[in-house]
Amino acid sequence: MDNKEKQTIVNEALGEFLHVMMWRRNLHQHPELSFEEYRTSKLVAEALQHEGVEYRSVAGTGVLARIEGTARRPGCERDALVLRADMDALPITEATGAEFASVNKGVMHACGHDMHTAMLLGALKIINRHRDRFCGTVFGLFQPGEELNPGGASLVMKERPFDGYRVVAFVGQHVEPMLKTGTFGFRKGKYMASGDELRFRVNGVGGHAALREKIKDPVRAAAELVRLLYDIPSANPSPSLPSIVSIGRVEADGATNVVPDRTYMEGTMRTFDEGWRRRVKELVREAAAEVDARFGVTTEVEIGEGYPCVYNDEELTQRVADATAALFGDDAVVPLGLRPTAEDFGYYTLEYPSVYYRLGVGGDGEYFAGRAAGRVHTSTFRPDEKALGYGVVQFINIAFTILG
Repeated sequence: MDNKEKQTIVNEALGEFLHVMMWRRNLHQHPELSFEEYRTSKLVAEALQHEGVEYRSVAGTGVLARIEGTARRPGCERDALVLRADMDALPITEATGAEFASVNKGVMHACGHDMHTAMLLGALKIINRHRDRFCGTVFGLFQPGEELNPGGASLVMKERPFDGYRVVAFVGQHVEPMLKTGTFGFRKGKYMASGDELRFRVNGVGGHAALREKIKDPVRAAAELVRLLYDIPSANPSPSLPSIVSIGRVEADGATNVVPDRTYMEGTMRTFDEGWRRRVKELVREAAAEVDARFGVTTEVEIGEGYPCVYNDEELTQRVADATAALFGDDAVVPLGLRPTAEDFGYYTLEYPSVYYRLGVGGDGEYFAGRAAGRVHTSTFRPDEKALGYGVVQFINIAFTILG
């Protein structure tokens, strides 16, 4: 886009700011848990219908919008860009004090998915007005269930909605309170970790805590298993790609002088390499077998398959970062490090050239210095709503950069 075109698009996006903000506040006030996004998907569908944008359901409670460009260039007709926004909320009781705080007790948009959804709606509204500016298809994917295995992305991929198209870019935008409003965070290559769930049932023979010779202590065995599990990352052949094995829940229903018959534990494992990920799973089972042999217990191991790594296509990420700098300035582009949290967007990166970046919502000045936005996945998370405008413009910028 030349400077005049850029300013026109920015002005249009700013003109839609109040609509986007009201969508966001509506969604924030009525959050829905993973795969229960019925009201959310209805709001999305009604907004798309009002704008004359074609859509259909996907992955149960998701919505897939489609906008066909009318520009023509040789060989671009099958090209497709997918802009993705997740829609689900978290089981958290809100404590922000906002006038539009959640009315659904124990459910809150504490990860910014309300902003993601509203920004994508605003962007599609403007993209639809300018179909003559691009060749190919823009898909707007309003995805359910990012926060819960098996992940809405895996369900989308099972439906194969993009078969027959040449997906040239799959794009995800996520809010980040540790970045100032008006900035965008990028990382080429490996970015976010895989995330698998671990569950252990250590079965022994309980009894009186003072009569040690008569018991096979599942508590002691579980404690040793935790130690072995925590040692696994030290065997990582690529120390520059960290891995994590962590136990977050331990249940042993005994008493001060009662050893129970069983102990239950659950936790998570995170890796940045699929080969090492497979090896960690083997090492987890080997650790359990070693504990069984040493303590005379039997351990049931359950490894719940989680999300794969998020890998950002290097060429595409550079292209989007360059377009971001061209529109917002060089200072708007911030480099990111590896992030050990997991995201089901990884399913898309396995198949399509993808970029998953961060949108700063931390405010600026004193607001940012005081970290008033808080942290994601907490009851006090309150992102800067001014970032909505930046997010809308960025989606449009990407669409016209990739397909224009």
